[in-house]
Amino acid sequence: MTDGTSKRGEAAPPAPAPAPNEDQVLAGFRKSIDNIDAALVHMLAERFRITQAVGAYKATATLPPADPARETEQIARLRRLAEESDLDPEFSEKFIRFVIEEVIRHHEKARDDGKAKRG
Repeated sequence: MTDGTSKRGEAAPPAPAPAPNEDQVLAGFRKSIDNIDAALVHMLAERFRITQAVGAYKATATLPPADPARETEQIARLRRLAEESDLDPEFSEKFIRFVIEEVIRHHEKARDDGKAKRG
């Protein structure tokens, strides 16, 4: 949904225009930041759509919600990417750990919902 519409097809609200006396350089930076933030939200939404499908698959295949070996590999890989990109690897690790914890929570819910349906 990077075409300016929401997933429901609604037009995304436009970024506010800079005030007439606002610093145009700062306004340009802020517009870029706003665009990047929007892209991040859309990418996270897509990531969670995929991990929801993974959680449903794990639930039906009776696989555990968490995969510690995979999580360790992902954290190490993203730390390396962060270093290569001049991003604080500690920040990237905190971020991905937060995402992983949320994914595991979703997978546990899918497992529990599956158990309830099977009764």
